[in-house]
Amino acid sequence: MHFLRRATPALILTLAGILAAARWVPVEQADVQDTLASFPDADPFTHHLRPLILALLCLIPAIGGWLYAFSGTLARYVTRQFLTLLGICLGGLVIIWLLMDFQDNVDDIKASGSIAATTLALYRARLPEILITLVPYALLLSLLLCLGRLSGSREIIAMVQTGRGLARITLPFITAGLLATAFCIGLNFHWAPRSTANEKQVIDSARGRDATAAEMVLFRNPRSPRLWMVRSFPADWKNGAPLQGIRVISEDGQGRLSRILVASSATHDRISGHWSFQDAAIRRIKPGEAPRFVRDLPDPYVVTSWRETPAEIIQPGLPPDQLGIPDLTGWLHDHGRDSKGKAAHLTQWHHRFSQPLNCLVVVLLATPLGIYFSRRGTTGGVAIAVFLAMGLLFLTTICLSLGDSSHLPPLVAAWLPNAFFGILALYLFRRRLAGRPIYQTLRRLIPNES
Repeated sequence: MHFLRRATPALILTLAGILAAARWVPVEQADVQDTLASFPDADPFTHHLRPLILALLCLIPAIGGWLYAFSGTLARYVTRQFLTLLGICLGGLVIIWLLMDFQDNVDDIKASGSIAATTLALYRARLPEILITLVPYALLLSLLLCLGRLSGSREIIAMVQTGRGLARITLPFITAGLLATAFCIGLNFHWAPRSTANEKQVIDSARGRDATAAEMVLFRNPRSPRLWMVRSFPADWKNGAPLQGIRVISEDGQGRLSRILVASSATHDRISGHWSFQDAAIRRIKPGEAPRFVRDLPDPYVVTSWRETPAEIIQPGLPPDQLGIPDLTGWLHDHGRDSKGKAAHLTQWHHRFSQPLNCLVVVLLATPLGIYFSRRGTTGGVAIAVFLAMGLLFLTTICLSLGDSSHLPPLVAAWLPNAFFGILALYLFRRRLAGRPIYQTLRRLIPNES
């Protein structure tokens, strides 16, 4: 009976996860099939992983619930203290973030005429990005508060005196860091990178403009000598909405311009593969002759021999930081050999896995610095932990910029910040487990510290 009472939250979380997966996984499977049909160069394996990862995301809270149910009394007590503070810190950070972001977008939201609906749509679209950004810092603050409270009330000392080591006492925090890392990796696989594009579409609609998925797209077909320039892709281009502002430059077999097709819009028939251009005009170019303009074309002007698809054309127009692992993998497989954008795309590919590891790194940083046994208190440790977390964010930003510009190898640019601060965190954790001083050691590294 006692175990059943402990397992009740886990059972509720499991049922909620199953219901959420049953609701969202079929939708994701349908989107995967549509993507694979639209993108001929898409990577099928990584796209087929999307429904599975989404199902696992729905069940991660249940996994945490079952780990709690099978834990000992001490672990459950520490977990309850920590989760309460985690909820408060995460909620506070989200509210602050929403207020700041709402202030930046309030004019666009008011212009929509439906403030509540637009606000809900905007932040529902950005929710994965918000969680990826704020969860590590919520973990940091809640862990420092929890350990400060336990240390200040001498509960940590009492736990140690019962024969339990610090490794066992802090195990719930490490487990929370691992679960948060797994959750953020799942979001970063596909959904968080797409949040920026989804936000832009909501803002465009609020302003009364046609929502666009990409603008000023330049695509050179590697299989045939054609260069596509598209002014804008509508948000619902997958449903057949016409592309706007088309210019297609064709070359002959010797790499010389042969003709330029200009059209106000173009639509693609997925079944037949034909292109239909509206208000089209062609300029034919021959060596040694003046260009000849052809304007009396049928409307629409239909081309049956071009095999480009809208999905293939739009892909180079999407910034690498808005692409998930499936899209980045497909881009690198198709364009990554001699493309100047390879460094940026490969850096972002590695960053999709390295960024969520910040959750575990900040837990390892905060745990040894949040525990104290002397009268000094936790002020110094908290200040150092926050300083190191800000250093992790700063170094990550710098390394990503260097990786995108090819000044650092993509693998190094994505993983160097976590490697450096992870090693530092393990060193501090080891010293805390061994009972050696931490604050005094770090204090010597700070210049002009009296």
